[in-house]
Amino acid sequence: MSSVHSGGPEDASAATSADSSLSDEGWAPSTHQRERTAYRRSRAVRSAAVSAASTVAVVVALLWVLTSSPGWPRVRWTYFDLDKAVASFPAVLSGLWLNVRIMVICGIAIFVLGLVIAVLRTLRGAVTYPLRLAATIYVDLFRGLPLILVLLLLGYGAPALRLSGLPTSVLFWGCVALVLSYSAYVAEVFRAGIESVHPSQRAAARSLGLTYGQTLRHVVVPQAIRRVQPPLLNDLVSLQKDSGLISILGVVDAVRAAQIETASDFNYTPYVVAGLCFIALTVPMARFTDWVARRQGYQGAGGHL
Repeated sequence: MSSVHSGGPEDASAATSADSSLSDEGWAPSTHQRERTAYRRSRAVRSAAVSAASTVAVVVALLWVLTSSPGWPRVRWTYFDLDKAVASFPAVLSGLWLNVRIMVICGIAIFVLGLVIAVLRTLRGAVTYPLRLAATIYVDLFRGLPLILVLLLLGYGAPALRLSGLPTSVLFWGCVALVLSYSAYVAEVFRAGIESVHPSQRAAARSLGLTYGQTLRHVVVPQAIRRVQPPLLNDLVSLQKDSGLISILGVVDAVRAAQIETASDFNYTPYVVAGLCFIALTVPMARFTDWVARRQGYQGAGGHL
C-alpha cells in the first residue's frame, strides 16, 4: 500500500503532462466556435461593404448637387482652380515650414512653463501662498484674453517700446504670445494630472525619506504627465492650427503666403491649399492622440468609424 501511495504523485504528474501535451497538439475549435467566427467575419464584411456603398452614394450625390448648381463655374474658379493651386503651392509649403518650427519651439516652451505654473498652483502651506496667487492670476488672465488680442498687444506694442536687451522681431513676440496663452491652458491640464495622483503616493514617498521636491520629481509629476498625455496632444494639435494666427503680424507663414498669392487676382484657391496643408498635419496628429488615449484605457477615444 505504501509503495502505491508513494508512486501516486509521479504517475499523476506524468499523466497530467501527457494529457496537456496531447490537448495542446490536438486542440481544434469546435464546430459551434467555427460557425460563430465565420458568422462574425461575414457580418464584418457586410458592414464594411454597406458603409463603403453608402459613403460613395452620399459623396456622389453631394458632388452632383454641387457641380450642377448655377454658380458652380464661379465657385470652381474662385476656390478650386488647379492651375492656381499648383502655382501657389511652393510658397504656401515654404510658409508651412515656419508654422511647423513655431509649433515645435513654442510647444517645448509651453510644456516647461505650463508644468512650472501647475506645480506652483499645487504648492501647500501659507508661505507659498504668494506663488499660488501669482500662478492663479496668470492662468486667469491669459485664459480670459483672446489669443489674437495678445498677439496684437505683444506683436505691435512690445517692439515699439524698444526695450534694451529684448528682440524687436514680430516673430519673436508672436511666439511669446502663443507661449503665454497656451501655457495657461496647459498648466490646468498638468494641475488636473497632479491632483489626480492619490495622496497615498505622496505619503509613501515621504515615508521613504524623499523630500517634497524629490516626491514631485520622482513620484507625482511622472504619473501626472502619463495620465494627461491625450489632452496635451490635443493642445499640440490646436497649437499647430493657431500658429497661423501669427500671420496677422506680417510674418510670412502658410496663411500669409496664401494671402499674398490671393492678392494678385482675388482667387482664393491658395487659402484652400493652405487649409489642406494644415489638415495634412493635424489629422495624423489627431489619430495619434486617439491611439495614445486607447492605450491608456480611454475606450471611447476616436469614436466609431
